[in-house]
Amino acid sequence: MKRIGIIYHPKREEAVKYSRQLDKSLKKAGVQTWLGSAWEPHELNTQAPGSDLVISIGGDGTILRAAKAIIPQSIPILGINLGNLGFMSELTLKEAETKLSYVLSGKGWVEERALIEISYNKKTFYALNDVFIGRRSLSRLVTIHCKIDGEPLATFRVDGIIIATASGSTAYSLAAGGPILHPQSKEIILQPVSPHFSFDKSLVLPLGTLIDLTISTTHEAMISMDGQAEEELKSGDRIRVKLSKYTARFLRLQSKKYFYKTLDSKLQRKI
Repeated sequence: MKRIGIIYHPKREEAVKYSRQLDKSLKKAGVQTWLGSAWEPHELNTQAPGSDLVISIGGDGTILRAAKAIIPQSIPILGINLGNLGFMSELTLKEAETKLSYVLSGKGWVEERALIEISYNKKTFYALNDVFIGRRSLSRLVTIHCKIDGEPLATFRVDGIIIATASGSTAYSLAAGGPILHPQSKEIILQPVSPHFSFDKSLVLPLGTLIDLTISTTHEAMISMDGQAEEELKSGDRIRVKLSKYTARFLRLQSKKYFYKTLDSKLQRKI
């Protein structure tokens, strides 16, 4: 590997410190590097082209930011976990000290995960985990009219609707009662949150599905991507969600069957 980017959580001292140490170590090994804060996506996107790998230092939130910041570049991400859960991370800080040499020698395999594309008001966003459309701060339900591939599905009276990827199936969607998908699955989950006398089942939708949502409310509503970017929605706003042509790619060193081996332990830690 000739060029590696290091993306770090800027508000965690340990992440900042380790990223600088790693930068020095990689340069000594003859690798060209660049550093960037996960909170500065435009800068990251500028530096990403030509990179062979991106190392994310933080938690799953840092990985979520990194994966979207480097679009449309198809660069594998290696996650070093400093957080509590680390569903998407590959290494702990302690493991990184001994296993990064394997990475530099070209070992490992690349796992591809789906991204979703969210379009509304002539703007486009991406999410690796999920998008939430629903009420903001007031405890008032919103009405959401939903069409699937142009056909009416239901009119929801809900706190909101989660649309999740396989990666997001073990995040907010799971907490709301949704199913767990294998991380490499290309299906999309549509999950109502606290529906009131309306359709209350989660749907697993196939590749190529178009989801169209129209908001109807006299109160505050919002859209949130990966629990990070949040914007206000107004009554009448229309949102389209579909699988993106881009994917997130992760460098893995463990077995290709790792998901089944670690799922139970991860969920126990989450509980």
